[in-house]
Amino acid sequence: MKKQKENQFLSISSLKVKMTTFYAEQNKNNRKTWLLMTIFFCLIVGLGYLFSDIYGNPNILYFCIIFSLIMNFASYWYSDKIALSLAKAHPATREKYFDFYNLVENLSITAGLPMPKIYVIEDFAPNAFATGRDKKHAVIAVTTGLLAIMNKTELEGVVAHEMSHIGNKDILLATVVIVLVGFVSILSDMMLRISFFRSRGDRDNGSGLIVILSLILAILAPLSSSLIQLAISRKREYLADAGAALLTRYPEGLASALEKLRDYGKPMQAKSTAIAHLYISDPKGEIRNRKIKNIFATHPPIEDRIKRLRGVL
Repeated sequence: MKKQKENQFLSISSLKVKMTTFYAEQNKNNRKTWLLMTIFFCLIVGLGYLFSDIYGNPNILYFCIIFSLIMNFASYWYSDKIALSLAKAHPATREKYFDFYNLVENLSITAGLPMPKIYVIEDFAPNAFATGRDKKHAVIAVTTGLLAIMNKTELEGVVAHEMSHIGNKDILLATVVIVLVGFVSILSDMMLRISFFRSRGDRDNGSGLIVILSLILAILAPLSSSLIQLAISRKREYLADAGAALLTRYPEGLASALEKLRDYGKPMQAKSTAIAHLYISDPKGEIRNRKIKNIFATHPPIEDRIKRLRGVL
């Protein structure tokens, strides 16, 4: 017990010393994320330009630009509704979830953030996420499974993690990624279908090359967008973990919560790949194969996150 307290004291002291570095890293990651988002948008426009050049129809490029702007606008104003609808979440009343409501309210005051709306997802798998367009319109959603298995300090660590996402302005960016990833996938699939049907009626005008190029772009475009989605999510999770430790001054709370998430390991019943990167842990469950996990998982390995919180890394 004494050794555990000493380790906890050293961990908290280390966090205090690195507080300035933490905020510097937050700004650095924000710049990196905006750079990734710019590359992502250029991918959409580039895809539209290539197909407009192939078919000699500039309207394709105009469509890509206009539609992507419309989708970005819609995602800004309706980001929370999109995510909550996909998660099948419903509002949590103070009367029914009194302790949880008070915990979120107290952490909001500590973090200097407006009280977010609270939603609950009827699912046995423990998980949580934050969404919204800004800190004044933020939402925190948790599963009933999370509320069932977490003690007070563990739940506090999870909520603090989501509060950090709100304070770090992750929530809007993460939701915009949802829209852009979906749009790129739809666009590439649409271009592939157009190429296929056009090639059937025009076999003597380089149609084979067009189909091959369309197929390559249709495969690479969503793959590239997914990799950008994963890169943003992984960086943000580490930063939100550190923010939660600073907010609660008790890193062990979140570390213990992550252990329970890891040990549960089962996928959510109502999981959606479109919002997988929003959750505190992968809604598809913990992948045991380390290589597969590092390449395809929407989150960094839970073991690494626990070690960082406990000052091992």
